[in-house]
Amino acid sequence: MHFATLAVLLHVTWLPFGADSASVGINTDKEALMSFKSQISQESPSSPLSYWNPSSSPCTWPGVICNNFGNRVIGLNLSSFGLEGTISPHIGNLSFLRSIQLQNNKLSGNLPREIGNLFRLRVLNISFNNLQGELPVNISKLTELKMLDLMANKITGRVTDDQLRNLRSLQVLNFGKNLLWGSIPPSIANLIPSDLSRLENLKVLDLTINRLAGTVPSTIYNMTSLVHLRLASNQLGGEIPYDVRDTLPNLLDFIYCFNRFTGKIPGSLHNLTNIQIIRMTHNLLEGTLPPGLGNLPFLRTYNIGFNKIVSSGDDEGLSFITSLTNSTHLNYLALDGNQFEGKIPESIGNFSNELSKLYLGGNHIYGKIPASIGRLRSLTLLDLSYNSISGEIPIEIGQLQGLQVLGLAGNEIPGGIPNSLANLKKLNQIDLSGNELTGEIPISFGNFQSLLSIDLSNNRINGNIPKGILRPLPEEISRLENVVTIDLSDNSLSGNLPNSLKNCKSLEELLMAYNQFSGPIPNIVAELKGLEVLDLSSNKLSGSIPSDLQNLQALRSLNLTFNNLEGVVPSEGIFRNMSNVHLKGNPKLCLQLGCENPRSHGSRLIILSIIVTIMAVIAGCFLIVWPIIVRKRKAKRVGVSALFKVCHPKISYDELRRATGNFSHENLIGSGSFGSVLHNERTGSWKSFIAECETLRNVRHRNLVKLITSCSSLDSKNMEFLALVYEFLSNGSLGDWIHGERKNELDITSALDYLHNDCEVPVVHSDLKPGNILLDEEMTAKVGDFGLARFLLERVDNQSSISSTHVFMGSIGYVPPEYGLGERPSTAGDV
Repeated sequence: MHFATLAVLLHVTWLPFGADSASVGINTDKEALMSFKSQISQESPSSPLSYWNPSSSPCTWPGVICNNFGNRVIGLNLSSFGLEGTISPHIGNLSFLRSIQLQNNKLSGNLPREIGNLFRLRVLNISFNNLQGELPVNISKLTELKMLDLMANKITGRVTDDQLRNLRSLQVLNFGKNLLWGSIPPSIANLIPSDLSRLENLKVLDLTINRLAGTVPSTIYNMTSLVHLRLASNQLGGEIPYDVRDTLPNLLDFIYCFNRFTGKIPGSLHNLTNIQIIRMTHNLLEGTLPPGLGNLPFLRTYNIGFNKIVSSGDDEGLSFITSLTNSTHLNYLALDGNQFEGKIPESIGNFSNELSKLYLGGNHIYGKIPASIGRLRSLTLLDLSYNSISGEIPIEIGQLQGLQVLGLAGNEIPGGIPNSLANLKKLNQIDLSGNELTGEIPISFGNFQSLLSIDLSNNRINGNIPKGILRPLPEEISRLENVVTIDLSDNSLSGNLPNSLKNCKSLEELLMAYNQFSGPIPNIVAELKGLEVLDLSSNKLSGSIPSDLQNLQALRSLNLTFNNLEGVVPSEGIFRNMSNVHLKGNPKLCLQLGCENPRSHGSRLIILSIIVTIMAVIAGCFLIVWPIIVRKRKAKRVGVSALFKVCHPKISYDELRRATGNFSHENLIGSGSFGSVLHNERTGSWKSFIAECETLRNVRHRNLVKLITSCSSLDSKNMEFLALVYEFLSNGSLGDWIHGERKNELDITSALDYLHNDCEVPVVHSDLKPGNILLDEEMTAKVGDFGLARFLLERVDNQSSISSTHVFMGSIGYVPPEYGLGERPSTAGDV
């Protein structure tokens, strides 16, 4: 009885205690979740986290999973909730968490180290976010963790042994698409060096798109549990072990592409009968393709492109293609960029009905394209470019109605383009460039409703561009409204550029160089707002450059070289930077400055003719007059020289300047009509100087001022300087003494009598006045200043003509009465 009572009491006592404990636990979880929410940005009020209300149980909140008792949070599934912000460190207080799934959000910041406290955690998936920083070291405490997926973040640094050492239960490790660097730590295969058993359950190892370098640890290849091995897009190298089939028997994915692996493809890889994906493109693999491809019935993707693989050396170098027909699920085959040689077997038509993409380009394949290829009805991409294929395009390709990309460039394909290609209504890219195609472009090409790029360059195609090929809208071009690239360059196409181009609204590249297009560049080209590259070079286009081309903001390259364009080159838009514009070979084009208006071309020619005529007349007159001028100047210089020969030896300018105290006013004796007694430049001084020299050369008398010497030089300003040096008469002029007691009439009369009567030719002074009659020490009068003197009779030499050129006689303030009445110069004027 007592025992039963005790049992009941214990039971009753325990219930309240359990309820209190559960309440404390759920409240702790609630606080941690509310802290998590506080660091998350809500995109809208309808966001799932808006329903997280502290007044309700967390077990009712979206994305929160509780245990069966409803008293602890064990799971957090907020994937694709559009969350932004950082992960709160309080997440480490959710001690019962087994799963955290926050993938496909916009979370940033570091992964909090407090996650290392969640020792019950089995799944940690925060892939496809923006997490940064390094992986916390204490993540190694998550010993129950089976999945660690941090793919597609920005996690940096090295993955160290300390971080992964104790993750013995890990099955999925995905660090792909991050910024990790260094080598693969041995602890990833800590199961491997000596302790492979520690990660013996790992099934997925994904380290794609990082910066890992070095070789793959040999222990990785001993992880027999691995199903998916993905090391693509790193800098890993070394050889792949030959016995990979024995060490990794469960592999379904073997993805080693975009690395630096060397050596041969291991033959055992083709013995992994369950394998589905083999991708080793863009490495340094070499040698021949090992046998065994027929043993891969589940193979879906086989990509060994861009290595150095060669054919086996027999006449059937591509015979291995036949063995791939056993892979009935094959949908992706890439052998391009190698050195395979041979003919494509007819058996290619027996490939899987699921085959979607076939890459055989960049090899040494020759012969013709088998007609059986038309049976691959699921094909969306066919690339046979850059081989040595010489047969015509089989019409059976037109049966591939799902084809989107057709690449046959860089071969030796002759003949015309088959009309059957018009059946490829889903085609968005066609490249037939660099072949020997002839004939015209089929009108049926207008049926390419989804075409984005067409390249027919470097062929022998002729004729006009059919209206159908550029029919994007109901009116002739509507069916190519999505085309991005049109390349018809290096053919023999002619005619005008079609106006129907205007509706190719998505066009980015229009390449039509090296043809025979004529006519103007249609203005509608300027309506292609997305156009980036326009090449119409080496054609026969005429007219002007459409000014609206300068409004194409996306245009970055314009080539119009070697056409017949004319007129003004626009100056705005792309034309501001002429390094991106090529106009060579258009001699009639001109820039804004100096470009003539065609409308006024005729009138300009007339004006130009008149100007040329006038210039010719002026030149003729100049040729007639110039010799006369030269003779006069020569005579003038010779005359002056001859006059100076009569004078005393000349004095230099410097000597004269020093003698007069730098032509000081203190030494100024007087000034005349055309010169100072010392120095004074005036208009007409040259003629006065010549007249005075001419007169003095022909007269000698005691009552005339005596000439000492002359000066013909350059002054301090590099100007011509002329001066006559007379004897110094200390008593000044008669004007200074006119009111004095002594009279000098006899001296003056004697001088005039000599000038008028005793000279070979009578001399008229023309400016006789008291100021020009100077007195020496003995008060003897002497007549001076012969600047206006004239010979009464004209002489035949040039000097006389020079000395008789003055028309106004006398000084300012004194003019002989006879001259004022208009009389000619005479001796009476001196009296």
